[in-house]
Amino acid sequence: MTPLMITLLVIAGIAILIAIGYMNHVVENNKLEKQRTEIELNDRLRRCGEITETFPGQLMTPALKLLLTRLELNVNQRLLNLNKSSGPLKARIAELNALIAQGESIPVANPPAPIQTEAKAKDVRFLLEALHGQVTRAAQDGFLPANEAKHWIKEVRHILVLLHIEFFNNLGQHALQQGQPGQARLAFERGVQYLRKQPEPVLYSAQLRTLESQLARANSTVLTNSQPVEDEVNELTEGLKVVDADAEWKKKAIYD
Repeated sequence: MTPLMITLLVIAGIAILIAIGYMNHVVENNKLEKQRTEIELNDRLRRCGEITETFPGQLMTPALKLLLTRLELNVNQRLLNLNKSSGPLKARIAELNALIAQGESIPVANPPAPIQTEAKAKDVRFLLEALHGQVTRAAQDGFLPANEAKHWIKEVRHILVLLHIEFFNNLGQHALQQGQPGQARLAFERGVQYLRKQPEPVLYSAQLRTLESQLARANSTVLTNSQPVEDEVNELTEGLKVVDADAEWKKKAIYD
Protein backbone atom coordinates (compact mmCIF):
# COMPACT_ATOMS: atom_id res chain seq x y z
CA MET A 1 0.00 0.00 0.00
CA THR A 2 1.48 3.25 -1.12
CA PRO A 3 1.83 6.27 1.18
CA LEU A 4 -0.75 8.08 -0.96
CA MET A 5 -3.35 5.39 -0.41
CA ILE A 6 -2.64 5.36 3.32
CA THR A 7 -3.07 9.12 3.42
CA LEU A 8 -6.36 8.89 1.52
CA LEU A 9 -7.63 6.18 3.85
CA VAL A 10 -6.72 8.28 6.89
CA ILE A 11 -8.48 11.31 5.42
CA ALA A 12 -11.53 9.19 4.56
CA GLY A 13 -11.58 7.78 8.10
CA ILE A 14 -11.40 11.27 9.59
CA ALA A 15 -14.20 12.44 7.27
CA ILE A 16 -16.36 9.49 8.32
CA LEU A 17 -15.74 10.23 12.00
CA ILE A 18 -16.63 13.90 11.47
CA ALA A 19 -19.81 12.90 9.61
CA ILE A 20 -20.79 10.48 12.37
CA GLY A 21 -20.12 13.13 15.00
CA TYR A 22 -22.19 15.69 13.10
CA MET A 23 -25.07 13.24 12.67
CA ASN A 24 -24.99 12.39 16.37
CA HIS A 25 -24.99 16.11 17.15
CA VAL A 26 -28.02 16.68 14.89
CA VAL A 27 -29.87 13.73 16.41
CA GLU A 28 -29.08 14.93 19.93
CA ASN A 29 -30.21 18.47 19.10
CA ASN A 30 -33.45 17.15 17.62
CA LYS A 31 -34.02 15.07 20.73
CA LEU A 32 -33.39 18.07 23.00
CA GLU A 33 -35.64 20.28 20.86
CA LYS A 34 -38.40 17.68 21.06
CA GLN A 35 -38.05 17.51 24.84
CA ARG A 36 -38.06 21.31 25.13
CA THR A 37 -41.16 21.58 22.93
CA GLU A 38 -42.91 18.85 24.90
CA ILE A 39 -42.18 20.59 28.22
CA GLU A 40 -43.43 23.91 26.85
CA LEU A 41 -46.62 22.37 25.43
CA ASN A 42 -47.36 20.54 28.67
CA ASP A 43 -46.93 23.81 30.57
CA ARG A 44 -49.35 25.55 28.19
CA LEU A 45 -51.77 22.66 28.59
CA ARG A 46 -51.58 22.96 32.38
CA ARG A 47 -52.23 26.70 32.28
CA CYS A 48 -55.11 26.29 29.86
CA GLY A 49 -56.67 23.63 32.09
CA GLU A 50 -56.26 25.84 35.16
CA ILE A 51 -58.10 28.71 33.46
CA THR A 52 -60.86 26.40 32.21
CA GLU A 53 -61.44 24.76 35.58
CA THR A 54 -61.03 27.65 38.04
CA PHE A 55 -62.34 30.70 36.16
CA PRO A 56 -65.34 32.20 38.03
CA GLY A 57 -68.66 31.12 36.54
CA GLN A 58 -70.10 34.65 36.52
CA LEU A 59 -67.30 35.74 34.16
CA MET A 60 -67.14 32.59 32.01
CA THR A 61 -69.17 32.82 28.80
CA PRO A 62 -69.87 30.04 26.27
CA ALA A 63 -67.70 31.91 23.75
CA LEU A 64 -64.79 31.99 26.20
CA LYS A 65 -65.30 28.32 27.09
CA LEU A 66 -65.24 27.48 23.38
CA LEU A 67 -62.01 29.44 22.88
CA LEU A 68 -60.31 27.66 25.78
CA THR A 69 -61.43 24.29 24.40
CA ARG A 70 -59.98 25.16 20.98
CA LEU A 71 -56.70 26.26 22.55
CA GLU A 72 -56.50 23.02 24.51
CA LEU A 73 -57.24 21.02 21.35
CA ASN A 74 -54.43 22.77 19.48
CA VAL A 75 -51.89 21.97 22.20
CA ASN A 76 -53.03 18.34 22.43
CA GLN A 77 -52.73 17.90 18.67
CA ARG A 78 -49.19 19.25 18.74
CA LEU A 79 -48.34 16.89 21.59
CA LEU A 80 -49.78 14.00 19.59
CA ASN A 81 -47.43 14.88 16.73
CA LEU A 82 -44.58 14.30 19.16
CA ASN A 83 -46.09 11.12 20.63
CA LYS A 84 -48.13 9.61 17.82
CA SER A 85 -49.02 6.43 19.72
CA SER A 86 -50.39 8.15 22.85
CA GLY A 87 -53.83 6.70 23.64
CA PRO A 88 -54.76 9.30 26.31
CA LEU A 89 -53.99 12.16 23.91
CA LYS A 90 -56.14 10.60 21.18
CA ALA A 91 -59.01 10.12 23.63
CA ARG A 92 -58.77 13.70 24.90
CA ILE A 93 -58.68 15.08 21.36
CA ALA A 94 -61.88 13.17 20.56
CA GLU A 95 -63.56 14.66 23.67
CA LEU A 96 -62.47 18.18 22.75
CA ASN A 97 -63.68 17.81 19.17
CA ALA A 98 -67.08 16.70 20.46
CA LEU A 99 -67.28 19.78 22.71
CA ILE A 100 -66.21 22.14 19.93
CA ALA A 101 -68.86 20.66 17.63
CA GLN A 102 -71.51 22.06 20.02
CA GLY A 103 -70.43 25.61 19.21
CA GLU A 104 -71.65 28.20 21.72
CA SER A 105 -74.04 25.60 23.13
CA ILE A 106 -70.98 24.16 24.85
CA PRO A 107 -71.76 23.46 28.53
CA VAL A 108 -70.34 25.90 31.09
CA ALA A 109 -70.14 24.19 34.47
CA ASN A 110 -67.93 26.70 36.29
CA PRO A 111 -69.60 27.65 39.60
CA PRO A 112 -69.91 31.34 40.51
CA ALA A 113 -67.09 32.58 42.72
CA PRO A 114 -67.92 36.02 44.17
CA ILE A 115 -65.00 38.47 44.15
CA GLN A 116 -65.16 39.61 47.77
CA THR A 117 -61.50 39.97 48.74
CA GLU A 118 -58.42 41.54 47.22
CA ALA A 119 -56.69 38.12 47.26
CA LYS A 120 -59.50 36.61 45.16
CA ALA A 121 -59.38 39.55 42.75
CA LYS A 122 -55.62 39.01 42.32
CA ASP A 123 -56.13 35.29 41.64
CA VAL A 124 -58.61 36.02 38.86
CA ARG A 125 -56.36 38.75 37.45
CA PHE A 126 -53.52 36.20 37.23
CA LEU A 127 -55.87 33.86 35.32
CA LEU A 128 -56.65 36.70 32.90
CA GLU A 129 -52.93 37.35 32.42
CA ALA A 130 -52.45 33.65 31.67
CA LEU A 131 -55.34 33.78 29.18
CA HIS A 132 -53.77 36.81 27.50
CA GLY A 133 -50.53 34.83 27.16
CA GLN A 134 -52.34 31.81 25.71
CA VAL A 135 -54.09 33.94 23.08
CA THR A 136 -50.87 35.77 22.16
CA ARG A 137 -48.93 32.52 21.79
CA ALA A 138 -51.69 30.89 19.72
CA ALA A 139 -51.59 33.89 17.37
CA GLN A 140 -47.80 33.64 17.09
CA ASP A 141 -48.13 29.94 16.24
CA GLY A 142 -50.63 30.81 13.51
CA PHE A 143 -53.46 28.91 15.20
CA LEU A 144 -55.56 32.04 15.85
CA PRO A 145 -56.01 34.58 13.04
CA ALA A 146 -54.73 38.06 13.92
CA ASN A 147 -58.20 39.64 13.96
CA GLU A 148 -59.58 36.94 16.27
CA ALA A 149 -56.59 37.30 18.60
CA LYS A 150 -57.16 41.08 18.76
CA HIS A 151 -60.82 40.47 19.58
CA TRP A 152 -59.96 38.19 22.48
CA ILE A 153 -57.25 40.47 23.85
CA LYS A 154 -59.87 43.24 23.92
CA GLU A 155 -62.30 40.83 25.57
CA VAL A 156 -59.73 39.98 28.26
CA ARG A 157 -59.47 43.69 29.08
CA HIS A 158 -63.27 43.90 29.23
CA ILE A 159 -63.45 40.98 31.66
CA LEU A 160 -60.77 42.67 33.78
CA VAL A 161 -63.01 45.75 34.05
CA LEU A 162 -65.98 43.56 35.04
CA LEU A 163 -63.76 41.96 37.67
CA HIS A 164 -62.98 45.35 39.22
CA ILE A 165 -66.62 46.43 39.10
CA GLU A 166 -67.70 43.32 40.99
CA PHE A 167 -64.84 43.66 43.48
CA PHE A 168 -65.53 47.30 44.38
CA ASN A 169 -69.28 46.68 44.53
CA ASN A 170 -68.96 43.63 46.78
CA LEU A 171 -66.43 45.42 48.98
CA GLY A 172 -68.77 48.38 49.44
CA GLN A 173 -71.85 46.25 50.07
CA HIS A 174 -70.00 44.18 52.67
CA ALA A 175 -68.84 47.34 54.46
CA LEU A 176 -72.43 48.64 54.57
CA GLN A 177 -73.63 45.34 56.04
CA GLN A 178 -70.92 45.62 58.69
CA GLY A 179 -72.06 49.13 59.58
CA GLN A 180 -68.99 50.79 58.08
CA PRO A 181 -70.37 53.40 55.67
CA GLY A 182 -67.03 55.21 55.55
CA GLN A 183 -65.30 52.11 54.19
CA ALA A 184 -68.21 51.54 51.81
CA ARG A 185 -67.91 55.09 50.52
CA LEU A 186 -64.20 54.54 49.87
CA ALA A 187 -64.87 51.30 47.94
CA PHE A 188 -67.61 52.82 45.78
CA GLU A 189 -65.48 55.91 45.18
CA ARG A 190 -62.58 53.75 43.96
CA GLY A 191 -64.98 51.95 41.63
CA VAL A 192 -66.32 55.21 40.19
CA GLN A 193 -62.82 56.57 39.63
CA TYR A 194 -61.72 53.31 37.99
CA LEU A 195 -64.60 53.36 35.49
CA ARG A 196 -64.14 57.04 34.67
CA LYS A 197 -60.52 56.33 33.71
CA GLN A 198 -61.45 53.64 31.17
CA PRO A 199 -60.60 54.38 27.50
CA GLU A 200 -64.25 53.74 26.57
CA PRO A 201 -66.28 54.71 29.67
CA VAL A 202 -69.53 54.74 27.64
CA LEU A 203 -69.41 50.93 27.58
CA TYR A 204 -69.80 50.91 31.35
CA SER A 205 -72.24 53.81 31.76
CA ALA A 206 -74.89 51.61 33.43
CA GLN A 207 -72.40 50.20 35.94
CA LEU A 208 -71.02 53.69 36.54
CA ARG A 209 -74.49 55.05 37.34
CA THR A 210 -75.06 52.18 39.78
CA LEU A 211 -71.77 52.80 41.58
CA GLU A 212 -72.42 56.56 41.69
CA SER A 213 -75.83 55.89 43.24
CA GLN A 214 -74.29 53.58 45.84
CA LEU A 215 -71.58 56.16 46.53
CA ALA A 216 -74.22 58.85 47.12
CA ARG A 217 -76.13 56.53 49.47
CA ALA A 218 -72.98 55.63 51.43
CA ASN A 219 -71.99 59.30 51.62
CA SER A 220 -75.46 60.20 52.91
CA THR A 221 -75.18 57.52 55.59
CA VAL A 222 -71.78 58.86 56.66
CA LEU A 223 -73.18 62.39 56.96
CA THR A 224 -76.23 61.16 58.86
CA ASN A 225 -74.08 59.19 61.30
CA SER A 226 -71.82 62.18 61.87
CA GLN A 227 -74.76 64.51 62.67
CA PRO A 228 -75.14 63.41 66.31
CA VAL A 229 -71.47 64.20 66.84
CA GLU A 230 -72.05 67.71 65.53
CA ASP A 231 -75.11 68.07 67.78
CA GLU A 232 -73.02 66.96 70.74
CA VAL A 233 -70.42 69.59 69.85
CA ASN A 234 -73.15 72.24 69.63
CA GLU A 235 -74.53 71.19 73.01
CA LEU A 236 -71.03 71.33 74.47
CA THR A 237 -70.51 74.80 73.00
CA GLU A 238 -73.80 76.02 74.46
CA GLY A 239 -72.84 74.50 77.80
CA LEU A 240 -69.52 76.32 77.75
CA LYS A 241 -71.33 79.57 76.99
CA VAL A 242 -73.54 79.04 80.05
CA VAL A 243 -70.47 78.29 82.18
CA ASP A 244 -68.77 81.44 80.88
CA ALA A 245 -71.91 83.46 81.60
CA ASP A 246 -72.07 82.09 85.15
CA ALA A 247 -68.39 82.88 85.66
CA GLU A 248 -68.92 86.43 84.38
CA TRP A 249 -71.93 86.89 86.66
CA LYS A 250 -69.91 85.66 89.65
CA LYS A 251 -67.09 88.10 88.81
CA LYS A 252 -69.56 90.96 88.71
CA ALA A 253 -71.11 89.83 91.98
CA ILE A 254 -67.70 89.76 93.69
CA TYR A 255 -66.51 93.12 92.41
CA ASP A 256 -69.86 94.77 92.96
